Amino acid sequence: MNPEIAIDLFKTTVMFALYTVAPFLIVLMVVGLASSLLQSVTSLQEPTLTFAPKLIALSALAMLLAPWLLRSLSEFTVSIIHRMPGLAH
Repeated sequence: MNPEIAIDLFKTTVMFALYTVAPFLIVLMVVGLASSLLQSVTSLQEPTLTFAPKLIALSALAMLLAPWLLRSLSEFTVSIIHRMPGLAH
């Protein structure tokens, strides 16, 4: 395998991983910040007040983005499979 092809394949894979995970990370960061702010304002230090909203937001976002995520994963897989003959050189 040519080093340039391997580097390009690795770069493509990492960028795709970031592209698919970014919505989840952003939503969890916003929910975590909001729940931490709520805990600071109300002086409640209950651990479930940060865990439960994140779990609910992650579940809702996963159900909402499932079609997009599956389509993106299948398109990425097909593109990698089509590039496999070029990797043998």
